[in-house]
Order: sequence, then structure tokens, then C-alpha cells
Amino acid sequence: MRQVDGGSVKMDGKEFIMDLLSYPIGQFAAVQEPTDEQRTQFIEAIAEITDKFRQAMDGLGLEQLKTPYRPGGWTVQQVVHHLADAGMNSYIRFKRGLTEDRPIAGTFREDLWAELNDYMDTPVETSIMLLEALHTRLATLLVGLKSLDFKRSVISPTHGEMTLDVALQRYSWHARHHIAQVTSLRERLGWKK
Repeated sequence: MRQVDGGSVKMDGKEFIMDLLSYPIGQFAAVQEPTDEQRTQFIEAIAEITDKFRQAMDGLGLEQLKTPYRPGGWTVQQVVHHLADAGMNSYIRFKRGLTEDRPIAGTFREDLWAELNDYMDTPVETSIMLLEALHTRLATLLVGLKSLDFKRSVISPTHGEMTLDVALQRYSWHARHHIAQVTSLRERLGWKK
């Protein structure tokens, strides 16, 4: 891989736009007034994340796990561990949003967390199992909520005030976004399952 200009990169003779490498499913865009049916789809998407992540990771060896999904980006292994950390933070955000009045949602220095030794030394399956258990709890929590509960809000230091409706959509997008980073890397480099 080599940088061609500020907005693209060349890999194996092909030029790729950096935004497409970073955001293969596009940037996040919230549905402002989701229906109950749409909300159910977002929750179901969360419940499917671990299966989709396992499929994306299927057959990858250690060298592939240590490969960045884009120039200057995290390795595949760091992406997996990041998603587990983001999932834990999201779960706590929902619980606080449901039990406190407009709480300031915790955030974390994901760039620095990705450099800690647990990201380097922990097998990816550990984080996938953590996500599986976490998503079981999160889906159970979310399915039991009423429409009005999703109107409650949290204040994010990075995204400002957002309803739990938007937080749900953002979390669902976030996971699909990272899975797509791994699957698009596999496609670009021709990694077979």
C-alpha cells in the first residue's frame, strides 16, 4: 500500500479512496423518528453482530490479524478488541440513559486503548465471546423498552445530546462499519475463507 495523494491510496496496482477504506458503508446518518419496526431491525442487527464478525474473521491467521484495514488504521485484531470496548461503553450508556436524567455518557480514548497490551496479547475470540454475552444482555434490555424510553437522552462528549433512539442506531451502524472494514480488507487483498 502506498499513499497516492491526500485522498487516495494505491494497493496492488489499484487506487482506493481513503474515505471508502475508512467508511466502507458510509458515514453514520440517523433516522430521526424511527418506527417500532425500524427500531426492531436495529436491535436485531445488534443481535447478529457476533455471527457476522465471526464470519468476517473466519480463517484469518496471525499475520492477517496484524494487518491494518487501511494505511494508518488499526489492525484487524485492534478493530475486534475496540468493538468489544465500544460495546461495553454503549451498554453502560443505555443503562445510565434509562435510569438517570440526561447523564453525561462516558467516553474513552479509543486511540490509546488500542495501544494497550490487551489489544495485542488477547486472542480475538475472547472479545467476540464478550460481545456475544454483552449483546444478549443489551438485546434483552432493548426489547423490553417502550417507545417512550427511546426518547430519553444522554449527553455524549463527542456527539452532543442524543436520544437513546439515535444511540441505538449509532451502535448498530458502528458495529456494521467495523465488520465492513474487515470484509473489505479481505476482498481487496484476496483473503479467502
